[in-house]
Amino acid sequence: MTDQTEGFVGSDAPELAAEKVELRKAMARRRAAAAMEAMDATARLTANLTAALAPGAGTIVSGYWPMRDEIDPRATLAALATLGCRTALPVMVGPHRPLAFRAWEWGDPLVKVEFGVSEPTPEAEEVEPSLLLVPMLAFDRTGQRLGYGGGFYDRTLAALRGRHAVRAIGVAYGAQEVDAVPSGPYDVVLDGICTEREFIEIERS
Repeated sequence: MTDQTEGFVGSDAPELAAEKVELRKAMARRRAAAAMEAMDATARLTANLTAALAPGAGTIVSGYWPMRDEIDPRATLAALATLGCRTALPVMVGPHRPLAFRAWEWGDPLVKVEFGVSEPTPEAEEVEPSLLLVPMLAFDRTGQRLGYGGGFYDRTLAALRGRHAVRAIGVAYGAQEVDAVPSGPYDVVLDGICTEREFIEIERS
């Protein structure tokens, strides 16, 4: 699942908003090329993330159902499930609102919703993850992330962190790294980034 728009509506100054739009266009092309070229990316992503984090049994982990050329985290979710983690997928509950999460494991039914996103059915148990695998278009080594423009993950992480400890790990191809992601005051910083090349721990102040 992907957040179709990213950033709080009206929060970015016009210059920053324009800079993000241009970078999104460039990074969409770069990600498409990376998806064509990165061999065994899914398996390497899984190996890097499970080695770096090793979450304990019972940890609720949210991933996403990949769209277009996003790196695929589903094998990673399956591997975490074998370690005893509970897995979940995000659910959009309305514009300008945080995401909700429903329990999901491989083989559970999904429904198609707005934008062609696949989500767990309404009957699935609603849960709150403490570990989130977050899709993105670009990242830098300070933990800044460029999403799609609507702020779903920014709102969600801000809300979750206000309630309990949460680790947000951006997942992407290594080629999606940039020197600096343009950011504003409402852009939430990641706790780590995992690619098919490496795991990057972010030191947060």
